[in-house]
Amino acid sequence: MRIEELNALDAPAAADALRQCARIESWVEGLVAQRPYADRAALLDAARTAAAGWTPQEVEAALADHPRIGERTAGMSAHSRAEQAGVPDDEAVRERLREGNRRYEERFGRIYLVRAAGRSAEEMLALLEERLDNDPATELAVTGAELAQIALLRLEGLIE
Repeated sequence: MRIEELNALDAPAAADALRQCARIESWVEGLVAQRPYADRAALLDAARTAAAGWTPQEVEAALADHPRIGERTAGMSAHSRAEQAGVPDDEAVRERLREGNRRYEERFGRIYLVRAAGRSAEEMLALLEERLDNDPATELAVTGAELAQIALLRLEGLIE
């Protein structure tokens, strides 16, 4: 979609398009309300600024739309499948991810979220190990930053 097309959509259709990037209603509504955007860069700047204001509750709620790293499910979005392309079909790697996910969820009470696009399974596993040492507040901030990176990458892909 071109920026002109996003600008021309009615508000509900524009919101639906932006929700593909992140299901955080304040972010979606804010970006819809700021239209029209002069260009793609202006949209991305607005999206980045809006993401910086996400609350911990919004980040937690948005995690419901993300599969576990290394997990392939029938309902997995095309975005998630493409983003996790770096996770090989190697069962040993998948088992390490399952175990890491289990430890993370036990420690923090939510899924481990990391920007998978452009990262190998080994990189994601190393980050998981590092992040297990974070205190809960720090880890929630890191999770929010990862979610923002994912949303911005998806938005870049949405707008040509």
